[in-house]
Amino acid sequence: MRFCRVRSVAEAVDELSRWGTEGRILAGGTDVMPQHLRGELSPAALIDISGIDSLQGISEVGGATSVGALVTLRRLATASHVQMQHPALAQAAAAVGAWQTQTVATVGGNVCTAAPWADTLPALLVADAQLTLVSKSGRRRMSLGEFLEAPGATALRPTELLRAIELEPLGERSAEGYVKVGRRSAMDLAVVGLALRLSVTPTGVVNDARIAVCGGTRPPHRVPSAEAAVVGTQLVDGRLDCTDAGTELASAAAPERAGAAEYRRRVLPRQLSRLAERCVAGISGVGS
Repeated sequence: MRFCRVRSVAEAVDELSRWGTEGRILAGGTDVMPQHLRGELSPAALIDISGIDSLQGISEVGGATSVGALVTLRRLATASHVQMQHPALAQAAAAVGAWQTQTVATVGGNVCTAAPWADTLPALLVADAQLTLVSKSGRRRMSLGEFLEAPGATALRPTELLRAIELEPLGERSAEGYVKVGRRSAMDLAVVGLALRLSVTPTGVVNDARIAVCGGTRPPHRVPSAEAAVVGTQLVDGRLDCTDAGTELASAAAPERAGAAEYRRRVLPRQLSRLAERCVAGISGVGS
C-alpha cells in the first residue's frame, strides 16, 4: 500500500485523480484505520490530507457558517461561534465517544463515512448543510440530504474531495438542540439521535421546524411529516404540544416493529417533547 501525504487541496485532488477507486482519503483516521486493521479495507493508496491548513477553518461567509472538512469534533464542541449559532452541532460533536476521539475525528470524515448512527449528521441536516466537493474537473455543491444515499454510501465520486460544509445560522426567535440515547451513558453509538431546530413568532406560533434523526437502518435523515405536524402549532402557556409530531416521528424513523426499532419508537416521542421544551425555553420574547 502506498502512503501519500499531501499539503494542499490541489495535491489531494491530483492523487485522487491518479488512484481513483484504489485510493482512500485519510483524515482523522478514526474509521479508516480500524477498518484497515480488521482487514475490511485494503486500498492501494492512503492519501493523508491532515496537513491541509485550508480545510481546518471555521468562518462566516455571506451570512452562513463555513466549516472546513478537517475541523475536529472537539473544536466543533468547544468553538464559541458553533456553540452560539449551531448549538445542536456542538452538542452532537460532544456526544461522540471520548475527548481523545473527538480530538482527532473530523467532521468531514463523519459526513463521508455516512454511518447510520453518526451523531453530527442530524445536527447538520437541521442546519440545512450544503457541501462543497472538489475534483480536478472543478467543484460542485449539494445538500447533505442528497449526499447521503444509503448507510455507508454517499454521492461522493472517487476523484472528489469534500472541502467545506456551509450551515445556516440560527435566526431570531429560533433555537435548536441535539439529544442522544445509547445503551450506556457515554462513549457508545447512538441507538437513536435526534436534532431539532425550532422557530417561533412573537405571538407563539411555530413557523419553522426541522427534525432529523440517526440510528436504525437508514442514513441520518429529516422527517418532513413530523416537521409538518409542528409547524403552525400555537404555544400554550409557553409549552409546545408535540403529540402528533411524536407519533409521526416514531412511525417514520422506525417503521419496523422489532428489537431496537421498537425501542426507538417508544423513545422518540418523549425525546422530541423534551427537546422542544429546551428549544422553547431558549427562545426569548415568545408570547403564550
